[in-house]
Amino acid sequence: MPQQTNSSPNLEKFNETERIKKILSILKKTYPNAKPALFFRNPLELLIATILSARCTDEQVNLVTAKLFQKYHTAADYAAAPIEELENAIHSLGFYKTKAKNIKNACQILASQWNGEVPPQIEKLVNLPGVGRKTANVVLGNAFGINDGIVVDTHVSRVSFRLGLTKEKQPEKIEKDLMRCIPKESWTEFSNLIIWHGRKRCKARNPDCPHCELNELCPKIGVKN
Repeated sequence: MPQQTNSSPNLEKFNETERIKKILSILKKTYPNAKPALFFRNPLELLIATILSARCTDEQVNLVTAKLFQKYHTAADYAAAPIEELENAIHSLGFYKTKAKNIKNACQILASQWNGEVPPQIEKLVNLPGVGRKTANVVLGNAFGINDGIVVDTHVSRVSFRLGLTKEKQPEKIEKDLMRCIPKESWTEFSNLIIWHGRKRCKARNPDCPHCELNELCPKIGVKN
């Protein structure tokens, strides 16, 4: 069973709506420039980078895309590239064969069906090879400014659970819980803020609760003494 430790008496001062509003306010002050750590200049580059980021760090992906984006500029470029060439360009990343295949096939669809453009609709994005809801939400929110869902990665899962915003473990169910309690206009911003907070402060191991900016607002569910 989840453990709740070191809860602050200040939690009783706020209802859930007020607490979430306060959490967002504090995180925005703490991370005023919270954006994806992946480098991109347009929707296609963000789509490619996000596909590559599966089971890799953003730093690893950025090293690869620094060269990749100099060589390939359009969906047609990726679609026309020999698969061995794409594999070689991203071979330092995990699952590079699958990722190269997904990128090539996704870009073939973009080139043939969408004039080479990334469609700003989630139902179209999730039909592309290698693109699930998380990737689609990353692209829609950060490349198009569309709040159609909430990105749920390991940081969002962990921090949201500790904050008591969800009891779920599956990303789809976590997303539904968060979409119910986070204002829609803040969905993309919330994800980016929580991801940064998870990296900097609320780490998987040894979270820095004593110095955490959200210490007075967090029930610390699952955090052990």
